[in-house]
Amino acid sequence: MTTQPHTKQQTGDSAGPLFSEFPATAYDEWRQAVEKVLKGAPFDKKLITQTYEGIALQPLYQQEDIAALPHLESLPGFAPYVRATDPLGQVQQPWTVCQELLNATPEAFNQALRADLERGQTAVNMVLDKATCAGLDADRAAAEMIGQGGLSLASVEDLRRALDSVDLEEIPIFIQSGSLALPATVLLMALMRQLGKPTDGLRGCIGADPLGAWVEQGSLPLPLERAYDSLAKATAWTSAHAPRLQTMLVCGHPYHNGGAHTVQELAFTLATAVEYIRALQDRGLAIDSIATRIRFAFSIGSNVFMEIARLRAARLLWAKIVKAFGGDEAAQKMSIHGRTSTWNKTLCDPYVNMLRTTAEAFAGAVGGCNSLHVGPFDEVARTPDEFSRRIARNTHTVLREESHLARTVDPAGGSWYVESLTDAVARQTWSLFQQVERQGGLYAALRTGFPQAHVAETASQRAADAARRRAVFVGTNLYPNLKEKSLDRPALDHPALQRDRTAQLKAYRASVDSDWHQSTLAKLSQGGDNIVEAAIQAASGGATLGDIAVVLGVGENVAVRIAPIARQRGAEPFEALRQAAESFQASHGERPKVFLANMGPLRQHKARADFARGFLEVGGFAVLGDGAFATPAEAAQAAIASGAAVTVICSTDDTYPELAPPLVQAIKQARPDMSVLIAGRPADQVDALRQAGVEDFIYLGGNCYDLLLTLQKKIGVVA
Repeated sequence: MTTQPHTKQQTGDSAGPLFSEFPATAYDEWRQAVEKVLKGAPFDKKLITQTYEGIALQPLYQQEDIAALPHLESLPGFAPYVRATDPLGQVQQPWTVCQELLNATPEAFNQALRADLERGQTAVNMVLDKATCAGLDADRAAAEMIGQGGLSLASVEDLRRALDSVDLEEIPIFIQSGSLALPATVLLMALMRQLGKPTDGLRGCIGADPLGAWVEQGSLPLPLERAYDSLAKATAWTSAHAPRLQTMLVCGHPYHNGGAHTVQELAFTLATAVEYIRALQDRGLAIDSIATRIRFAFSIGSNVFMEIARLRAARLLWAKIVKAFGGDEAAQKMSIHGRTSTWNKTLCDPYVNMLRTTAEAFAGAVGGCNSLHVGPFDEVARTPDEFSRRIARNTHTVLREESHLARTVDPAGGSWYVESLTDAVARQTWSLFQQVERQGGLYAALRTGFPQAHVAETASQRAADAARRRAVFVGTNLYPNLKEKSLDRPALDHPALQRDRTAQLKAYRASVDSDWHQSTLAKLSQGGDNIVEAAIQAASGGATLGDIAVVLGVGENVAVRIAPIARQRGAEPFEALRQAAESFQASHGERPKVFLANMGPLRQHKARADFARGFLEVGGFAVLGDGAFATPAEAAQAAIASGAAVTVICSTDDTYPELAPPLVQAIKQARPDMSVLIAGRPADQVDALRQAGVEDFIYLGGNCYDLLLTLQKKIGVVA
């Protein structure tokens, strides 16, 4: 990735005998040698990688590539904080092990939390279910919302059970609360008061992200202005009473999970934070109070160096933005929570997800995340079990204790590649961010569909690359393992969960003093500057999260809707092919079959036969035919006898003109419905082979997904 520049000091006698014995090689000489090896293939096409972000990655970086970069003179802990927001980076305070727990009930959440805190987790990371994020109690929401995506939470008592035996004076707490942070905040404050504990020692983030929820869902459960009012009240109150607790969790996940690249995710996330700054400034808060209450959450993908560069660029750009608003140096320091990507995780060959998350966690640690969630390998399939949670936690431990990533300040700093890439990501992000600003900010841009269109374009490019296997999902669209046993995927019984939660809520409401409950709720309804204190009193008096949310505006008519960015995973189309084949096997007793007509000696057919086998197994096909045939007649007879619906002829370009036409003719005479394909795609023979009856070609760079889907439809695997 890097090459040392050639200077007199490096090549002269003063550098010592080693350097003087080896003559320096200029870049031009190296390039000439490379082009000779390439034998006429274009250097730019073969060795320069164009990323989705529009960045050209060079095969070799030199010192002159970073000579003019302005951020190189900075040190860790000093503006613009590219290298770290603390002078010691993670040496003194490593990243927080902040694993999400997706259990649906307070009791199950507490059981998992206590077990994991004893085994390496260092923070509470509470993800609320869809109903709770919408401000709805379990007995007032649709059944399918209960437990969907996380914890069902409605009362102080629920929170007490969820956090039983957890000391929040020692352990930071993170609550992902969707469009509203205030209801969950007041439940926590009411609990702390009931336990007789001060709130000024609380650390972490009870983070609202109304624009993020809007992007993901297309609508909000309350008017955006009311959400901002609530956010301002929560931020002002915590500044005075819980100064180490953040109130905004600005998430890039909706963009990332829609298929965005790193620049898009970063630019739109920064634009979101700027919207919050302006909204809270309009409500009387100062920039220093606002910026220090913001935590950013990024999804970390598997392009390791791009992700390291993105996190470093994020700190630089955030410092630039906050400084422009007049924020002091403390306010310019970005707090970053990272979570490994879900976009690239797979249901097929799920243990490969462990390898993906390890690379992603490495990037997060090296890039300087303050807290990090490593996704359990089964998190896209089910609620993670004890084993998968343990492996995910231990990934943190191995990176920290065995790989020693926390022993170096800014481990990637000084790399010519990383520093150059950091600058490129920052410049591309700033350009896109300014485009959003010119449209009037993110709110206006979302209403016109600008971010949605950008993400959709990238998602389409990613899908096209995956279909042609230029983008690889190991075990899914390449190197499939048809013998693997699928993970058990127990479905959550939402109606039963709602019945249980409704019974708990009914018992809770019956246990509180009705008069006290009504009086505190009445005071809350009056609003005013003391609404947070009134809400805490109401929660202590028995008000539920849903009661408080209604007062804050949940349920009011919300007129503004936008086109949401659909959550997706890149491997889903191929997973659907595999699932269809497995369903076919369950109903027919066997997988859909393809026969390989291998022609001639081993050297003539093996390479293409192996390629075709792997290609077809991606779609869940049983591939028959390990032998070889000397004549088209023998091959046709075997293909017809195989019972397969598809035959693939495997040989060489030179032999296809002689072998393919009679072989296709013999098959079609006996089985007109059988599809015949060719392994390879000799460009000068395509028309002739199609005229002979060949329907398609299996070749490197071909659209694997489209061909497999076509075959499945013809066989009747899918409608």
